[in-house]
Amino acid sequence: MNTSGTRNVFSAPHLTGLLVFLLFVWPALCADKSKPASTPTKAPAPAKNSSSGAKPASGAAAGKTGASTSASHGPTTTSHGPTTTSHSPTTTSHSPTTTTTAGHTTANTTAGHTTAAGSSKTTPAATNKTTPAGSSKTTPAATNKTTPASGKTTPAVKNSGYAGGKTPNGSKTVQAKNGSTVTKRADGKVATIHDTKRGMDVHHSLNGNRRVVVERKDGSRVVAERGRRGYVQHPYRYRGHEYARRSYYYHGRYYNAYYGRYYYRGGYLEPYYPAYYFAPAYYGWVYNPWVAPVPYAWGWAGNPWYGYYGAWFTPYPMYAGASFWLTDYLIANSLQASYQAQADAQIQAAALNGDAPITPDVKGLIADEVKRQIALENTEQKTAGQNNEPDPASSSIQRALTDGVQHVYVAGGDLDVVDAGGNECSISEGDALQLTTDNAADATSINLVVLSTKGNKECPKGDTVAVALQDLQDMQNHMRQTIDQGMQDLQKKQGSGGLPPAPASAKTPPVETVVATNAPPPPTEKEVAADIDQQSKEADNAEKEASSTDATAPATDTSAAPPAEAPTVSLGQTTDDVTAALGNPKNIVDLGAKKIYVYKDMKVIFVNGKVTDIQ
Repeated sequence: MNTSGTRNVFSAPHLTGLLVFLLFVWPALCADKSKPASTPTKAPAPAKNSSSGAKPASGAAAGKTGASTSASHGPTTTSHGPTTTSHSPTTTSHSPTTTTTAGHTTANTTAGHTTAAGSSKTTPAATNKTTPAGSSKTTPAATNKTTPASGKTTPAVKNSGYAGGKTPNGSKTVQAKNGSTVTKRADGKVATIHDTKRGMDVHHSLNGNRRVVVERKDGSRVVAERGRRGYVQHPYRYRGHEYARRSYYYHGRYYNAYYGRYYYRGGYLEPYYPAYYFAPAYYGWVYNPWVAPVPYAWGWAGNPWYGYYGAWFTPYPMYAGASFWLTDYLIANSLQASYQAQADAQIQAAALNGDAPITPDVKGLIADEVKRQIALENTEQKTAGQNNEPDPASSSIQRALTDGVQHVYVAGGDLDVVDAGGNECSISEGDALQLTTDNAADATSINLVVLSTKGNKECPKGDTVAVALQDLQDMQNHMRQTIDQGMQDLQKKQGSGGLPPAPASAKTPPVETVVATNAPPPPTEKEVAADIDQQSKEADNAEKEASSTDATAPATDTSAAPPAEAPTVSLGQTTDDVTAALGNPKNIVDLGAKKIYVYKDMKVIFVNGKVTDIQ
């Protein structure tokens, strides 16, 4: 290149072009290079876990010390793997207990909830959080903010007022003049009212209870139950997942609890997670047997509930380990709540007739289940306790329905169910039920066999009944909440009243979970109490309006034939019968042998051309 050419290369136009290329074009070309795509990992199928979890290594050592002194990491369960839309929240206080005087002090029983005396303290009213004394809080990164959930929240799995969504023989559903649908029992008494205008369901149980559930368009919910606690629930989001805060109120007692939302088998479940996790060593001490059985004086003698159920429930005379102590704690709390609910609802407690008491064998099954729940919670704290969210696939009823174990549940409230013969019967708090082995992999109602019953209108022992998924989840929630409260109480009482002392490493204060820590401020006690009371009154109005179910508008021509009765739909009718009575549906969901006819205010479900359910 000659001198003139060299000058041309470094001339202003060439230099300008070179600078533009270096400053803009070259970085763009570099940024445009393809990067590996971020492919979501496919969640594995739930792994089958051990029925009782892996036993802590400290189990053998415990027999040499009188109380486990090793820093055991506690029992564990195999994780189910998939987290899908992980939601599960936490709860701070639980089942009811009786105030006693002989070594077992518990709190106000009227709310159907236990707060161990001295084991917790309440923070200022601005947050209304219950915090175990001396517990430590975890503080997540500032970017993990909670936000209210949108108004598009999908309601939890619902049914027609009966567990399993099934209606019993002889029942019929009609439409009231105000548009409500009313399901009546064979004796003509109202079982359930669905008021679309109010977004309300009212169910009258066989035991005389009334439960009112209001689902609002913003995703919130109000529950008012005669003789039991009510609550107002508000959804919120944390780390992109949906949770719910329930603000409970009953007889002047106000507290908050936290639940998740987990999509499973076509609907949303609301599983429970503890508000606090204990140290691994404490789970190990609670799970493993004590060096020698010890007696314990509960102090229940003289309490009305214990006198009523004295022949139905017998505490262990000696306790070989904490799981047996917690088993009696669970059963006693459930029975006391059931008795108190009848008293508060002004329902005369009928003498137990045709009852099947809790036998030693049934108590043994419950104790085994208590150990499984302890192992489950220990597994949770290893992950969720590290500033992470819990895995609902592992800790909800999904595990119980897929691990091949016939789990046992203690009912946490009144529940009307339908047995295999289509007969209606009831379950009450404290009854024990066990999973059967004939449940389909995609079943939305689960078969359980009754292990213990209080007689009268309750399901007989050995009866197989259908229970809806969320109702089964509620049973697990009740057990876990009560066991958690029992563990708090036991940690406070260890080393006294004849109980063996826990090792120093097991006395570490529990740590609050991120879901509870990061929940938004709750409504005030006054607001919650007023909301529950208002919906109870609205339910009264809804029932009055629906009482005109069989009435018709006055005829303008008195000589004309009397107006026809409101159309009725019954179990066993064909699709032609239903369309003749109600007309053509707005939509038809075709699932093969199963079809769903969607009308304005109800859904009629057919299987093989016959009505099997009405919602």
